[in-house]
Amino acid sequence: MTTSAAARGRRAETGLSADEARRLALHAQALLGAPDRRAGARGVLRRLGAVQLDTISVLARSHELVPYARLGAIGRDAVEQAYWAPRAAGAAPHGFEYWSHAACILPVEEWPLFAFRRRAFVARGRRWHVLEDAERSCAAVRDRLKADGPLTAADLGGAKNGGEWYDWSETKIAVEWLLDTGEVVCTERRGWKRVYELAERAIPDALFHDDLDDAACIRQLVAQAGAAMGVATRADLADYHRLKGEQVDAVIGDTGLVPVDVAGWGKPAWADPQALAGLSALKGRRHRTTLLSPFDSLIWDRPRTERMFGFTHRLEAYVPRQKRVHGYFAMPLLTGGRLAGRVDPAREGSTLVARQVSLDGPAAVAPMARALREAAEWVGCDAVRIERCDDRELATALTRAVG
Repeated sequence: MTTSAAARGRRAETGLSADEARRLALHAQALLGAPDRRAGARGVLRRLGAVQLDTISVLARSHELVPYARLGAIGRDAVEQAYWAPRAAGAAPHGFEYWSHAACILPVEEWPLFAFRRRAFVARGRRWHVLEDAERSCAAVRDRLKADGPLTAADLGGAKNGGEWYDWSETKIAVEWLLDTGEVVCTERRGWKRVYELAERAIPDALFHDDLDDAACIRQLVAQAGAAMGVATRADLADYHRLKGEQVDAVIGDTGLVPVDVAGWGKPAWADPQALAGLSALKGRRHRTTLLSPFDSLIWDRPRTERMFGFTHRLEAYVPRQKRVHGYFAMPLLTGGRLAGRVDPAREGSTLVARQVSLDGPAAVAPMARALREAAEWVGCDAVRIERCDDRELATALTRAVG
Protein backbone atom coordinates (compact mmCIF):
# COMPACT_ATOMS: atom_id res chain seq x y z
CA MET A 1 0.00 0.00 0.00
CA THR A 2 1.46 3.35 -0.96
CA THR A 3 1.72 6.17 1.55
CA SER A 4 -0.49 9.11 0.65
CA ALA A 5 1.02 12.49 -0.14
CA ALA A 6 -0.82 13.91 2.86
CA ALA A 7 0.77 11.33 5.17
CA ARG A 8 4.26 11.88 3.72
CA GLY A 9 4.04 15.64 4.26
CA ARG A 10 2.71 15.53 7.81
CA ARG A 11 4.67 16.12 10.98
CA ALA A 12 2.93 14.95 14.12
CA GLU A 13 3.91 16.82 17.28
CA THR A 14 1.17 15.28 19.43
CA GLY A 15 0.80 11.69 20.52
CA LEU A 16 -2.48 10.29 21.80
CA SER A 17 -3.24 7.11 23.67
CA ALA A 18 -6.03 4.92 22.33
CA ASP A 19 -8.16 5.97 25.31
CA GLU A 20 -7.59 9.68 24.59
CA ALA A 21 -8.53 9.16 20.94
CA ARG A 22 -11.73 7.42 22.05
CA ARG A 23 -12.61 10.29 24.36
CA LEU A 24 -12.02 12.83 21.59
CA ALA A 25 -14.28 10.86 19.25
CA LEU A 26 -17.06 10.38 21.79
CA HIS A 27 -17.05 14.05 22.77
CA ALA A 28 -17.01 15.16 19.12
CA GLN A 29 -20.02 12.91 18.52
CA ALA A 30 -21.87 14.40 21.54
CA LEU A 31 -21.73 11.13 23.48
CA LEU A 32 -19.42 12.28 26.26
CA GLY A 33 -20.34 15.10 28.60
CA ALA A 34 -23.66 16.72 29.42
CA PRO A 35 -26.06 16.79 26.46
CA ASP A 36 -26.83 20.16 24.92
CA ARG A 37 -30.58 20.07 25.44
CA ARG A 38 -31.01 23.73 24.52
CA ALA A 39 -29.67 23.09 21.02
CA GLY A 40 -31.73 19.88 20.84
CA ALA A 41 -31.91 17.68 17.77
CA ARG A 42 -31.01 20.56 15.49
CA GLY A 43 -27.83 21.06 17.48
CA VAL A 44 -27.03 17.37 17.06
CA LEU A 45 -27.54 17.65 13.31
CA ARG A 46 -25.24 20.66 13.06
CA ARG A 47 -22.58 19.04 15.23
CA LEU A 48 -22.54 15.76 13.32
CA GLY A 49 -22.92 17.43 9.93
CA ALA A 50 -24.86 14.45 8.55
CA VAL A 51 -27.50 12.08 9.90
CA GLN A 52 -28.07 8.98 7.81
CA LEU A 53 -31.55 7.99 6.64
CA ASP A 54 -32.75 4.44 6.19
CA THR A 55 -36.06 2.75 5.45
CA ILE A 56 -35.77 0.26 8.35
CA SER A 57 -37.85 1.12 11.40
CA VAL A 58 -37.57 -1.08 14.49
CA LEU A 59 -37.85 0.97 17.68
CA ALA A 60 -37.84 4.04 15.44
CA ARG A 61 -36.19 5.08 12.22
CA SER A 62 -32.44 5.55 12.38
CA HIS A 63 -32.54 9.35 12.02
CA GLU A 64 -34.69 9.46 15.18
CA LEU A 65 -32.38 7.09 17.07
CA VAL A 66 -29.36 9.34 16.50
CA PRO A 67 -30.56 12.34 18.57
CA TYR A 68 -32.19 9.95 21.05
CA ALA A 69 -28.80 8.37 21.73
CA ARG A 70 -27.39 11.79 22.58
CA LEU A 71 -30.29 13.59 24.23
CA GLY A 72 -32.43 10.83 25.71
CA ALA A 73 -36.18 10.67 25.32
CA ILE A 74 -36.65 13.67 23.05
CA GLY A 75 -40.08 13.86 21.44
CA ARG A 76 -40.19 12.37 17.96
CA ASP A 77 -42.14 15.38 16.62
CA ALA A 78 -39.36 17.60 17.94
CA VAL A 79 -36.84 15.56 15.94
CA GLU A 80 -38.77 15.94 12.70
CA GLN A 81 -39.28 19.66 13.24
CA ALA A 82 -35.58 20.09 13.97
CA TYR A 83 -34.57 18.35 10.76
CA TRP A 84 -37.04 19.54 8.16
CA ALA A 85 -38.80 22.67 6.96
CA PRO A 86 -40.74 24.51 9.68
CA ARG A 87 -44.49 24.42 9.31
CA ALA A 88 -44.74 28.21 8.97
CA ALA A 89 -45.30 29.25 5.35
CA GLY A 90 -42.18 30.65 3.75
CA ALA A 91 -39.89 29.66 6.64
CA ALA A 92 -36.39 28.53 5.68
CA PRO A 93 -35.68 24.80 6.14
CA HIS A 94 -33.39 23.59 8.90
CA GLY A 95 -32.02 20.79 6.77
CA PHE A 96 -32.16 19.09 3.40
CA GLU A 97 -31.64 15.56 2.13
CA TYR A 98 -28.73 14.74 -0.12
CA TRP A 99 -25.93 12.26 -0.80
CA SER A 100 -23.25 12.43 1.90
CA HIS A 101 -22.11 9.26 3.69
CA ALA A 102 -25.29 7.83 2.16
CA ALA A 103 -28.72 9.44 1.84
CA CYS A 104 -28.49 11.85 4.75
CA ILE A 105 -30.19 14.81 6.37
CA LEU A 106 -27.73 17.70 6.24
CA PRO A 107 -27.86 21.12 7.91
CA VAL A 108 -29.10 23.65 5.38
CA GLU A 109 -25.88 25.60 5.97
CA GLU A 110 -24.04 22.79 4.17
CA TRP A 111 -25.91 23.33 0.88
CA PRO A 112 -22.98 25.23 -0.70
CA LEU A 113 -20.49 22.50 0.29
CA PHE A 114 -22.12 19.88 -1.93
CA ALA A 115 -21.85 21.96 -5.10
CA PHE A 116 -18.90 19.78 -6.13
CA ARG A 117 -21.11 16.68 -6.04
CA ARG A 118 -23.95 18.36 -7.92
CA ARG A 119 -21.49 19.42 -10.63
CA ALA A 120 -20.11 15.87 -10.76
CA PHE A 121 -23.61 14.53 -11.44
CA VAL A 122 -24.07 17.07 -14.25
CA ALA A 123 -20.74 16.02 -15.79
CA ARG A 124 -21.64 12.34 -15.50
CA GLY A 125 -25.04 12.85 -17.11
CA ARG A 126 -27.06 10.37 -15.03
CA ARG A 127 -27.23 8.48 -11.76
CA TRP A 128 -28.73 4.99 -12.24
CA HIS A 129 -31.52 5.47 -14.75
CA VAL A 130 -31.55 7.02 -18.21
CA LEU A 131 -34.40 9.32 -19.22
CA GLU A 132 -36.13 8.60 -22.51
CA ASP A 133 -36.71 12.32 -23.14
CA ALA A 134 -34.71 14.25 -20.56
CA GLU A 135 -35.57 17.73 -21.79
CA ARG A 136 -39.32 17.13 -21.88
CA SER A 137 -39.52 15.15 -18.62
CA CYS A 138 -37.39 17.58 -16.60
CA ALA A 139 -39.30 20.57 -17.97
CA ALA A 140 -42.59 18.96 -16.96
CA VAL A 141 -41.34 18.44 -13.38
CA ARG A 142 -40.04 22.01 -13.16
CA ASP A 143 -43.33 23.43 -14.42
CA ARG A 144 -45.41 21.34 -12.03
CA LEU A 145 -43.29 22.22 -9.00
CA LYS A 146 -43.34 25.88 -9.96
CA ALA A 147 -47.12 25.81 -10.14
CA ASP A 148 -48.01 23.46 -7.27
CA GLY A 149 -44.91 22.54 -5.24
CA PRO A 150 -43.83 21.17 -2.86
CA LEU A 151 -44.94 17.73 -4.12
CA THR A 152 -44.18 14.03 -3.65
CA ALA A 153 -43.42 11.74 -6.58
CA ALA A 154 -46.98 10.42 -6.29
CA ASP A 155 -48.29 13.98 -6.55
CA LEU A 156 -46.18 14.47 -9.66
CA GLY A 157 -47.72 11.44 -11.36
CA GLY A 158 -46.35 8.32 -9.71
CA ALA A 159 -42.98 6.91 -8.77
CA LYS A 160 -43.14 3.44 -10.37
CA ASN A 161 -43.98 1.84 -13.66
CA GLY A 162 -45.56 -1.10 -11.84
CA GLY A 163 -42.59 -3.47 -11.69
CA GLU A 164 -39.83 -3.87 -9.10
CA TRP A 165 -39.01 -1.06 -6.66
CA TYR A 166 -36.26 0.24 -8.95
CA ASP A 167 -38.57 0.29 -12.00
CA TRP A 168 -39.04 4.04 -11.75
CA SER A 169 -41.44 6.07 -13.83
CA GLU A 170 -40.04 8.71 -16.18
CA THR A 171 -41.30 11.39 -13.76
CA LYS A 172 -39.53 9.81 -10.78
CA ILE A 173 -36.28 9.53 -12.74
CA ALA A 174 -36.58 13.16 -13.79
CA VAL A 175 -37.27 14.58 -10.33
CA GLU A 176 -34.47 12.51 -8.77
CA TRP A 177 -32.10 13.72 -11.48
CA LEU A 178 -33.05 17.31 -10.74
CA LEU A 179 -32.43 16.59 -7.05
CA ASP A 180 -29.00 15.14 -7.83
CA THR A 181 -28.02 18.20 -9.85
CA GLY A 182 -29.43 20.76 -7.42
CA GLU A 183 -32.43 22.19 -9.26
CA VAL A 184 -34.76 20.39 -6.86
CA VAL A 185 -34.34 19.81 -3.15
CA CYS A 186 -35.97 17.59 -0.54
CA THR A 187 -36.51 19.49 2.71
CA GLU A 188 -39.17 17.19 4.14
CA ARG A 189 -40.35 13.60 4.17
CA ARG A 190 -44.06 12.95 4.43
CA GLY A 191 -45.08 9.37 5.27
CA TRP A 192 -41.47 8.48 4.43
CA LYS A 193 -41.90 9.89 0.92
CA ARG A 194 -39.61 12.63 -0.28
CA VAL A 195 -41.29 15.98 -0.75
CA TYR A 196 -39.68 17.88 -3.63
CA GLU A 197 -39.44 21.64 -4.10
CA LEU A 198 -37.52 23.92 -6.43
CA ALA A 199 -34.20 24.62 -4.72
CA GLU A 200 -34.33 28.30 -5.67
CA ARG A 201 -37.49 28.63 -3.56
CA ALA A 202 -36.51 26.43 -0.63
CA ILE A 203 -32.83 27.24 -0.03
CA PRO A 204 -32.15 30.70 1.46
CA ASP A 205 -30.66 33.13 -1.07
CA ALA A 206 -27.45 33.52 0.90
CA LEU A 207 -26.77 29.79 0.55
CA PHE A 208 -28.34 28.94 -2.78
CA HIS A 209 -25.70 29.91 -5.34
CA ASP A 210 -22.94 27.38 -6.05
CA ASP A 211 -20.12 29.87 -5.66
CA LEU A 212 -17.55 27.54 -4.05
CA ASP A 213 -15.16 25.70 -6.34
CA ASP A 214 -14.59 21.97 -5.85
CA ALA A 215 -11.45 22.41 -3.74
CA ALA A 216 -13.20 24.80 -1.35
CA CYS A 217 -16.17 22.44 -0.99
CA ILE A 218 -13.98 19.45 -0.23
CA ARG A 219 -11.70 21.38 2.11
CA GLN A 220 -14.65 22.49 4.23
CA LEU A 221 -16.21 19.01 4.22
CA VAL A 222 -12.93 17.42 5.35
CA ALA A 223 -12.63 20.02 8.12
CA GLN A 224 -16.24 19.39 9.15
CA ALA A 225 -15.66 15.62 9.19
CA GLY A 226 -12.54 16.09 11.31
CA ALA A 227 -14.46 18.19 13.82
CA ALA A 228 -17.35 15.68 13.88
CA MET A 229 -14.98 12.76 14.55
CA GLY A 230 -12.47 14.50 16.82
CA VAL A 231 -9.58 12.44 15.51
CA ALA A 232 -9.45 10.51 12.25
CA THR A 233 -7.25 8.81 9.68
CA ARG A 234 -7.23 9.74 6.01
CA ALA A 235 -9.65 6.89 5.30
CA ASP A 236 -11.95 8.03 8.12
CA LEU A 237 -12.02 11.58 6.76
CA ALA A 238 -12.81 10.33 3.26
CA ASP A 239 -15.53 7.95 4.41
CA TYR A 240 -17.53 10.49 6.43
CA HIS A 241 -18.92 12.26 3.36
CA ARG A 242 -17.86 9.58 0.84
CA LEU A 243 -14.93 11.47 -0.62
CA LYS A 244 -11.93 9.96 -2.37
CA GLY A 245 -8.63 9.58 -0.58
CA GLU A 246 -6.86 11.75 -3.13
CA GLN A 247 -9.45 14.48 -2.57
CA VAL A 248 -8.56 14.45 1.13
CA ASP A 249 -4.85 14.53 0.27
CA ALA A 250 -5.31 17.62 -1.87
CA VAL A 251 -6.86 19.73 0.90
CA ILE A 252 -5.79 18.27 4.25
CA GLY A 253 -2.99 20.80 4.72
CA ASP A 254 -5.44 23.68 4.47
CA THR A 255 -8.17 22.35 6.77
CA GLY A 256 -6.61 23.37 10.08
CA LEU A 257 -6.63 19.77 11.28
CA VAL A 258 -3.54 18.86 13.32
CA PRO A 259 -1.36 15.79 12.58
CA VAL A 260 -1.28 13.37 15.53
CA ASP A 261 -0.04 9.86 16.24
CA VAL A 262 -2.50 7.52 17.98
CA ALA A 263 -1.10 4.53 19.86
CA GLY A 264 -2.07 1.26 18.22
CA TRP A 265 -3.64 2.78 15.12
CA GLY A 266 -0.64 2.21 12.89
CA LYS A 267 -1.85 4.92 10.53
CA PRO A 268 -1.31 8.69 10.32
CA ALA A 269 -4.15 10.65 11.88
CA TRP A 270 -5.40 14.20 12.20
CA ALA A 271 -7.28 15.84 15.06
CA ASP A 272 -9.51 18.86 15.44
CA PRO A 273 -7.40 21.51 17.24
CA GLN A 274 -10.29 22.68 19.42
CA ALA A 275 -10.89 19.11 20.49
CA LEU A 276 -7.22 18.66 21.34
CA ALA A 277 -7.20 21.85 23.40
CA GLY A 278 -10.09 20.57 25.49
CA LEU A 279 -8.83 16.99 25.89
CA SER A 280 -7.70 17.31 29.51
CA ALA A 281 -11.13 18.59 30.53
CA LEU A 282 -12.81 15.43 29.23
CA LYS A 283 -11.55 13.23 32.06
CA GLY A 284 -14.33 12.52 34.49
CA ARG A 285 -17.11 13.69 32.16
CA ARG A 286 -20.27 11.60 32.12
CA HIS A 287 -20.42 8.89 29.47
CA ARG A 288 -23.76 8.23 27.83
CA THR A 289 -25.23 4.75 28.25
CA THR A 290 -27.46 4.07 25.27
CA LEU A 291 -28.30 1.82 22.34
CA LEU A 292 -26.93 2.99 19.01
CA SER A 293 -28.52 2.70 15.61
CA PRO A 294 -26.36 0.57 13.28
CA PHE A 295 -26.35 3.70 11.06
CA ASP A 296 -25.09 6.03 13.81
CA SER A 297 -22.12 8.10 12.64
CA LEU A 298 -20.07 6.97 15.64
CA ILE A 299 -19.99 3.43 14.22
CA TRP A 300 -21.02 3.63 10.55
CA ASP A 301 -17.44 2.99 9.37
CA ARG A 302 -16.56 -0.60 10.24
CA PRO A 303 -12.74 -0.33 10.10
CA ARG A 304 -12.82 2.77 12.35
CA THR A 305 -15.19 1.05 14.79
CA GLU A 306 -12.90 -1.97 15.03
CA ARG A 307 -9.79 0.20 15.40
CA MET A 308 -11.30 2.46 18.06
CA PHE A 309 -13.48 0.06 20.05
CA GLY A 310 -12.24 -3.42 19.13
CA PHE A 311 -15.84 -4.11 18.09
CA THR A 312 -16.90 -5.80 14.86
CA HIS A 313 -20.15 -4.26 13.73
CA ARG A 314 -22.28 -5.48 10.84
CA LEU A 315 -25.86 -4.78 9.84
CA GLU A 316 -27.53 -8.16 9.22
CA ALA A 317 -30.93 -6.94 8.02
CA TYR A 318 -30.04 -8.01 4.49
CA VAL A 319 -28.39 -11.29 5.55
CA PRO A 320 -30.56 -14.43 5.22
CA ARG A 321 -32.16 -15.19 8.58
CA GLN A 322 -30.35 -18.50 9.00
CA LYS A 323 -26.98 -16.83 8.54
CA ARG A 324 -27.47 -13.99 11.02
CA VAL A 325 -25.20 -13.96 14.05
CA HIS A 326 -26.56 -11.07 16.12
CA GLY A 327 -29.98 -10.43 14.57
CA TYR A 328 -31.90 -8.31 12.08
CA PHE A 329 -31.17 -4.84 13.52
CA ALA A 330 -28.57 -5.39 16.23
CA MET A 331 -28.00 -2.17 18.15
CA PRO A 332 -24.61 -1.84 19.91
CA LEU A 333 -24.60 -0.90 23.60
CA LEU A 334 -22.46 2.13 24.37
CA THR A 335 -21.51 2.46 28.04
CA GLY A 336 -18.50 3.88 29.84
CA GLY A 337 -17.03 4.93 26.53
CA ARG A 338 -16.95 1.35 25.25
CA LEU A 339 -19.13 -0.88 23.09
CA ALA A 340 -20.04 -3.60 25.55
CA GLY A 341 -22.62 -5.71 23.75
CA ARG A 342 -25.56 -5.54 21.38
CA VAL A 343 -29.26 -6.30 21.22
CA ASP A 344 -31.69 -7.03 18.40
CA PRO A 345 -34.89 -5.31 19.59
CA ALA A 346 -38.51 -5.56 18.50
CA ARG A 347 -41.89 -4.44 19.77
CA GLU A 348 -44.83 -6.67 20.60
CA GLY A 349 -47.71 -4.48 21.71
CA SER A 350 -46.53 -2.60 24.78
CA THR A 351 -43.53 -4.88 25.34
CA LEU A 352 -40.01 -4.27 24.08
CA VAL A 353 -38.59 -7.66 23.17
CA ALA A 354 -34.85 -8.24 23.20
CA ARG A 355 -34.84 -10.99 20.59
CA GLN A 356 -31.13 -11.61 20.88
CA VAL A 357 -28.60 -10.17 23.32
CA SER A 358 -24.83 -10.41 23.45
CA LEU A 359 -22.92 -9.01 26.43
CA ASP A 360 -19.22 -8.55 27.11
CA GLY A 361 -19.37 -10.02 30.61
CA PRO A 362 -21.29 -9.40 33.85
CA ALA A 363 -20.35 -5.70 34.00
CA ALA A 364 -22.49 -5.08 30.91
CA VAL A 365 -25.70 -6.44 32.47
CA ALA A 366 -26.73 -3.33 34.42
CA PRO A 367 -25.97 -0.89 31.54
CA MET A 368 -27.88 -3.07 29.05
CA ALA A 369 -30.86 -3.27 31.42
CA ARG A 370 -30.81 0.50 31.86
CA ALA A 371 -30.56 1.11 28.10
CA LEU A 372 -33.43 -1.31 27.40
CA ARG A 373 -35.69 0.25 30.01
CA GLU A 374 -34.98 3.76 28.73
CA ALA A 375 -35.60 2.74 25.11
CA ALA A 376 -38.83 0.98 26.09
CA GLU A 377 -40.13 4.07 27.86
CA TRP A 378 -39.20 6.27 24.89
CA VAL A 379 -41.21 4.20 22.42
CA GLY A 380 -44.20 3.79 24.74
CA CYS A 381 -43.58 0.27 26.04
CA ASP A 382 -44.17 -0.59 29.70
CA ALA A 383 -42.32 -3.90 29.83
CA VAL A 384 -39.11 -5.51 28.58
CA ARG A 385 -38.73 -9.21 27.80
CA ILE A 386 -35.43 -10.97 27.16
CA GLU A 387 -36.03 -13.63 24.55
CA ARG A 388 -32.54 -14.95 23.96
CA CYS A 389 -29.02 -14.25 25.27
CA ASP A 390 -25.80 -15.94 24.23
CA ASP A 391 -24.84 -16.62 27.86
CA ARG A 392 -27.29 -18.43 30.15
CA GLU A 393 -26.04 -16.91 33.41
CA LEU A 394 -26.00 -13.40 31.96
CA ALA A 395 -29.49 -13.99 30.55
CA THR A 396 -30.79 -14.74 34.04
CA ALA A 397 -29.09 -11.67 35.48
CA LEU A 398 -30.38 -9.43 32.67
CA THR A 399 -33.94 -10.73 32.99
CA ARG A 400 -33.82 -9.95 36.71
CA ALA A 401 -32.32 -6.50 36.06
CA VAL A 402 -34.92 -5.38 33.53
CA GLY A 403 -37.72 -6.67 35.73
